[in-house]
This record gives sequence, C-alpha cells and structure tokens, in this order.
Amino acid sequence: AGLGAGPLRAAQPLTAGSPALNYRLICMGCHLEDGSGMPQRGIPAMNGVLGHFLRLPEGRALIVQVPGVMNTPLNDRQVAELMNWLLGGIAGASLPPGTPPYTKAEVRALRASRPADVAAERERVVRRLRGLGYPID
Repeated sequence: AGLGAGPLRAAQPLTAGSPALNYRLICMGCHLEDGSGMPQRGIPAMNGVLGHFLRLPEGRALIVQVPGVMNTPLNDRQVAELMNWLLGGIAGASLPPGTPPYTKAEVRALRASRPADVAAERERVVRRLRGLGYPID
C-alpha cells in the first residue's frame, strides 16, 4: 500500500521520537509549521508540491539528500518515518497514487551519497518536473 495523501497530521501526538515532534524540533524552524518554507531565503515550500518530486527517481532521492536531512541528528529509521509522515500529509494531492513509503534501508543508501551541488540538482529536477507539467517553484 502506498502513502495516503491528506492534511498535515498536526493531530499526531508530540511524543518523544514521533515524526510530528521531530518535524517541530528539526524542520519547522525553516519549513514553518505548514510546510510553506521561506522561498525568499532559499527554503522551498513543501506543502502541496513535495509529492511531485517522487515522480522521478532523482527527485525521490533529492528530498532525502538536501542539507537539512543529510545533517540531521535523526537516524535512518527516524528519517524514513519523518519523510513518510510528511508525504502522507504535507504533500497533499501532489503525492502520486501508490507511492511506496521510504524504508530505513533506502534512506541509508540515499544518505550515503549526495549530489556535489544540491542546488543545481534541485533545479535540474524542478526543470524536468515542470517539463512534465507539474507546477513547482
């Protein structure tokens, strides 16, 4: 079964180690509570667009290889849980139907490598997605 799309699951309890708490502690400072980010500061919005990245293998890899994820103190299992929580909520209708969840092993493999220029790789992925008709800033 794939990840379900829906609103950001703010109702999830903020218990120790939960994806909701990890988002608040690690990601929300830049991406804001609703995932709108700070585009004027180079922090892209995730709400309603994050799922589009999973339409391309390099996009699926990229969202785990961005600096905030690569430098987080979270372990691979916690990152997989956080990504799946985000995709199940903040991605909304942008999430392709049947998208498989991230696994600990996949996150470990993706974090073991990283594009030399993450910004250039993001721009390349965004250009490809726009070319396919997906609205991404």
